[in-house]
This record gives sequence, structure tokens and C-alpha cells, in this order.
Amino acid sequence: MTTLSERISQSAFDGSRLRVVLLLDLYDGAQNQFLEVYEHLQKQVSSVPGHISDELCQSIENPSQWLITSEWESAPPFLAWINSEEHVASVQPLHGCVRDTRSLRFSVLREIGKGPVPGSHSPTGPPSSAASSPDAADRARGRLQVAPRRGDGVVRHALTFTVKPGSEPVVAELLAGYTSPQAQVDESTRLRRTSLFMHGNRVVRAVEVEGDLLAALRHVAQQPEVRALEEAINPYLEQDRDLSDPGSARMFFTRAALPAVHHVAAGGRESADVRRHALFYPAKDGCGMALARLLAGQDEAAVDDPTSPIEGSTVFQRDDIVVRLLDLRGPLDARPALALGVEGGHKAAVLARLLDSAKDGVPTTDQEISRFLARSEMRLITDRRSPVQA
Repeated sequence: MTTLSERISQSAFDGSRLRVVLLLDLYDGAQNQFLEVYEHLQKQVSSVPGHISDELCQSIENPSQWLITSEWESAPPFLAWINSEEHVASVQPLHGCVRDTRSLRFSVLREIGKGPVPGSHSPTGPPSSAASSPDAADRARGRLQVAPRRGDGVVRHALTFTVKPGSEPVVAELLAGYTSPQAQVDESTRLRRTSLFMHGNRVVRAVEVEGDLLAALRHVAQQPEVRALEEAINPYLEQDRDLSDPGSARMFFTRAALPAVHHVAAGGRESADVRRHALFYPAKDGCGMALARLLAGQDEAAVDDPTSPIEGSTVFQRDDIVVRLLDLRGPLDARPALALGVEGGHKAAVLARLLDSAKDGVPTTDQEISRFLARSEMRLITDRRSPVQA
């Protein structure tokens, strides 16, 4: 069995409090405009469920550099907000005054030097038994990350978009045939792997980056071979875009973002027969996060089981789009329920309640699970790894 110290993992589902750090570089003379936009944005975000607080800071060394930090009860409400159309619209005015941004998200692991928990007791009397209990402290401060997780130095992210029905063969050929961009971005950032899949007219491009994800994405977008590919598929997209226009490009990549909400892999296990698969899950309206959480729980248990063929799993989720990337030994259909993420207990019934049955039906029996697995499997277009560095 894989021990917790060996397991490689990242997760938005551990329930711990989230700290978000947003670094901004403003255009010269844009401070007043930025403050007006921030005041409006702050009023909006303060009413979002799960938001605790935020701070706005200005650099004492370079007044054009600003920092916004916010605290959230946990990652899921933040991700639901950041991926919403409301958020896309609310941050649009920032683009006129902000030259560059970088967003960092952290689970809170420890707190040192904190005073009494607000509201836990009166300064003039003894604490009440209810207010001073650990549960009360959890509610006031939010839950802390239980233990540090082991990483592998890789950032995982995906983009998804749809193409016009009927254009799928042409788009697949274009996506399979482009020349790979240079893997090395700079001395600290490298493209490690790009996996492209299609399901119907939906395209999913999953990337693995060692180092700075934003730097890697910018590097890829500037490569001539990638620019040529993007121009070639533009006529087939369901939503128009103009990547030569910064505003249009920013809007496209914001809406196309498909964040990794959970990743787990068995550390120390290597196998030559591991293949990468992707599964697409059509969630009911408002059920995408719950569906992603269900699949994450299955995969946590699977990688700890030495008899399981699952070497690693990444769950991507945005709104009601859920994609699960599996690194698997042997055939996908050898253990259909495990591959689908519903092996054991009543997980198939839970999955059925979260799926949009109008699209693909509801898998409950073994035969239905096998059929649903076959329908959910995405078509692999290309899976490219960068050369191993010496």
C-alpha cells in the first residue's frame, strides 16, 4: 500500500481554509482608476458565499506594484466564483489599468502568533464551553490543512473549447499534426507534457509544466508553430476569437480554463505499460463540483491499493464540465467501475444523481457502467512528452 508520505497529491477538496494572493503591476498613472475598480469588485466579492476577508497592499519599493490577498472558507467556493461568468465580467474593467497579474492559491497549514479567536470569549469573563470548543474555533478561523502534501514540481492545467459540429475530423487532423514548440521556456520553466483529447465537438488540451505555468502558456502562445495552428482552427470554433487582440485573447483563455481540482499519483511506482486516458462526465446543472469530489475520493483510494491499475489521476472541473485524466496500466475496460470512478459501495447510484441523464443516460448496472465508460472515453488526438533532461 502507498503511504501518505509517498503519495503525490494536490486537492481543492480537503476542506482547509484558502489564502489567495494576487500580484498586480499597474500601468503608470492608473492608480486612481484601479482603486475605483477595486472598490466595486470588493463589494461584489464580499457577498460571495465562502469569502472571509481581503486586503489591498501597495509596494513600498515600487508604487506600481500592488498585492491583493483574500481568505476563503475553502477552495470550492473560491473556484466556483473565479470560474463564473459574473467574475469574468467583474474583472473586465481591470484590464485597462493592470499591465500584468499573477494569482497564487494556498491552503492554510499553520497559524503562529494568533490572539484569541474572535468571539470565542468575553474579555471580561471566562470563555463559555460552547464558544471555546475546537468546533467553535474551526468555524471562526476555518479548518487548517491537516498535513503537508508531497508534490512533484509539476503544475497541471487544461483548456477546453468546442468546435462547429461536422468540423471534428478536420480539427483533429490539425491538432494531431502541429509541430511541438520548444520545451524549455527559461532556466526554471519547462513544458513537460501536452495531451489533447476530443469528445464529440469538445476539445480538451491538458498540459504539465515544471515551473511557472503562466510563463509557459505565454511562451507557447508566442511560438510560430502554435500561432499557425490557432489560426488554422479559428474558422471552426463555435465562439469567435481574435488572438491578435489582447482583450479577445484574454477573454477566450479565461473562459477556456479548465482548472485541475485534484491530482493524486502513487509515488515511487514506475511501469512501462501505463497509458493515458481521459473521460468526460456531463454533470447536472450545479453538480460539477460534487461530481469532481466523488471521483477524487475514488482515486485517492485507488492509488493506495497496489492491486489497482490506476497509477495517477487528475480531475479537471469548471462549472458542469468534468474531465478525469487517468494514467492506467492495462486496458481501460478491465475493471469498468474502477475506471469510471464508482467501484465499491453505492457510488454508481451517487454518480447517477449527479449526471445529466438527458445526455448520456444513467449508469447503474454493470452493463450500463461498461457502456457509459465507452461513451465517456475521450478520443486521444496526441500525447507529447518533452525529452528527458540529462
